[in-house]
Amino acid sequence: MADENQGAAAPQPGAAPSMNLVGQYVRDLSFENPGAPGTIMAGGGNPAFNVSISVGVKKQSDELYAVELNLKAKANREETLLFNVELVYGGVFRMRNIPEAQISTLLMVECPRLIFPFARQVLANVTQQGGFPPLMMEPVDFMAIYRQNLAALAAKQQDGAPAGEAKPN
Repeated sequence: MADENQGAAAPQPGAAPSMNLVGQYVRDLSFENPGAPGTIMAGGGNPAFNVSISVGVKKQSDELYAVELNLKAKANREETLLFNVELVYGGVFRMRNIPEAQISTLLMVECPRLIFPFARQVLANVTQQGGFPPLMMEPVDFMAIYRQNLAALAAKQQDGAPAGEAKPN
């Protein structure tokens, strides 16, 4: 009898939470090397880099989500643009039986963490093929970005909605 009660409380095998990477893709890739070949042959001091990253999520169906990393990197030497690269790299994830309170964190932190190494490799390859040393981005703390975005959203909601917009309940 005790076994029956314990068995009833245990989750069913089909109801276990799961997150699966269904596939990965490059949605957009742009590499500009406006001064080639002159900037490659000129040499000079170390360039200044400006790198940015953002995460976007688009629900595809009840269980499928597309998570996209938008990576932008520019390299300048003094006033000269060496290269400008933009990449939108995505992954499609299947979420099953995930509690609603955890979905946002998984989509904005864990999913980007899984696909980032592949996006990083695309950036390294394209900059190298453009005639420069491979751009090797440092690992990204997606949890810190997520917390910053939550704090910014909370501050925005606390300040109130602009005129003409309804405040969220």
